[in-house]
Amino acid sequence: MNRGAAGNDAAFVARPVWKLRPPPDPDTVRNLERSLRLPAPLCRLLAVRGFTTPKEGRSFLRPLLTSLHDPALLRGADVAARRIVRAIERGELVVVHGDYDADGISGTALLTHWIRALGGRAEPIVPDRFLHGYDLSRTGVERAAARGASALVTVDCGIVALEPVRMAADAGMDVIVTDHHAPGARLPDALAVVNPNRPGCAYPNKDLCGAGVAFKVGQLVARALGRPADEAWDYLDLVAVATIADQMKLQGENRTLARYGLRVLSGTGRCGLAALMRSADIAPGTPLEAEAVAFRIGPRINAAGRVGDAKQALRLLLTDDPAEAGRLAGVLERNNGERRDLERRTAEEALALLSESYDPARDRAVVVAGDGWHPGVIGIVASRVVERIHRPAVVIAMDGEVGRGSARSIPPFDLHEAISACAEHLDRFGGHHQAAGMDIRRDRIAPFREAFQAVARERLGGAQPRPVLHVDAEIGLDEVDLELTRYMRYAGPFGRGNREPVFMARQLRFANPPRVLDGGHLKFRMVQNGTVLGAIGFRLVERVSLEAIANRPVDVAFTLLENTFRGVTRVEAKAVDIRPSD
Repeated sequence: MNRGAAGNDAAFVARPVWKLRPPPDPDTVRNLERSLRLPAPLCRLLAVRGFTTPKEGRSFLRPLLTSLHDPALLRGADVAARRIVRAIERGELVVVHGDYDADGISGTALLTHWIRALGGRAEPIVPDRFLHGYDLSRTGVERAAARGASALVTVDCGIVALEPVRMAADAGMDVIVTDHHAPGARLPDALAVVNPNRPGCAYPNKDLCGAGVAFKVGQLVARALGRPADEAWDYLDLVAVATIADQMKLQGENRTLARYGLRVLSGTGRCGLAALMRSADIAPGTPLEAEAVAFRIGPRINAAGRVGDAKQALRLLLTDDPAEAGRLAGVLERNNGERRDLERRTAEEALALLSESYDPARDRAVVVAGDGWHPGVIGIVASRVVERIHRPAVVIAMDGEVGRGSARSIPPFDLHEAISACAEHLDRFGGHHQAAGMDIRRDRIAPFREAFQAVARERLGGAQPRPVLHVDAEIGLDEVDLELTRYMRYAGPFGRGNREPVFMARQLRFANPPRVLDGGHLKFRMVQNGTVLGAIGFRLVERVSLEAIANRPVDVAFTLLENTFRGVTRVEAKAVDIRPSD
């Protein structure tokens, strides 16, 4: 085994490089404090993130739905909307074909429900991951034709499904492709192709998720039928779930959609979503953060497509029957438990295989394949590998001579572009900058691995990639209180593109030696000039040497959280990293 390679060797975990933002101009911070009447640490955060005037700060902290872009700016969306309106007015059947992940399922439910609410006929289809694979396929077209569809609308898929789209058109269906994935060299020959990333599309937000694109088309359909604009906001719960679960950038329009969508989700009238939240131990009416979707709601929807039947999740989001909602939420809960077990076992096997071959000094990317791995969890396993070694990773589940792969990346590395350069070794592939999927034959794995490694070496250079811990601002422990944490919520929701703020406090002492909890978590209290703040560092034992930080001043990078115990709410620090002070 290579030292520092995979397995359970803690030295294998890449240590982050701390990158502290330059301190903001003091006059700018004072102006924000005076004008906005906000705590100084929040004003420092606004300034370092580029919101330097009171107007900019106010707009960021209180984004408005009126700031959303006009859906008519999406190229092809007007054609798509007119065709759906015609189907509604004439009673024609629209089949909505989505993908089997949380984005595709949410978007399919959204557009299906909206067409029905507008008086139209709509039937949803999502593929079976194991029978049909991803994307619009021949089987999907046959299923739509068998239902008598006059229009076939894809959601979160279809942009590279050239042959299935042609087949649907030949069968007499008008095809509308709505997607957000990277287009290929040719667009499908559809009636309309709606994708903010297609050539010639002037839509400002290139980071809409699939459900977000479907939402924009729905807005145009409702507008053409004379419906009040405010009705659209009822669908933002589904847009928020999709945007957050699909890890889209929470900036600009996406952040606004997610922010208001979380509010709708908190009190959603969809009994399926309400049942799913109860299953995830989220009380009705609880104010929601993006974290609840990312780690509790989204995974349960995704689990159906990964290890169960994606149709069950779709039915859950569409049902009006509370009893059926409760039953389906239970099915997804069981799926999610099975998914966790499969993920854990597969990740252990993948890391064990890497421990025999991975060399951090040599390898800029990894490709690992295994027989018997469940194809529904390899995407998550690829993410776990990336988290551990900080390299682009491809994980392939083999079934005989064919394999299905899933890839995840690190921020500087364009995964879709890199895999495109290795396409000669693949049967098919698709995806975007940070995630991709592929089909590959066993005899092509070795040459694909070599080609992928070569692309990674060329684009990542000679230095070993290391994760970067972006620290927003310094803070004194005496500045941390409940008022600050409550104002900080206005800077959310947090996620990709709008990271949860990380603060750093210098020259701290431990009130007592840190305790190691089950799971490798660290629990401690830190002291600075007489102020004490409790902290927990999840899985910090993997990358922090207790000997190196014992009996000496330390710097701690942390986020803020509120912890309620026996009715008392306190502020705690969630430690991200600890290092000895200079």
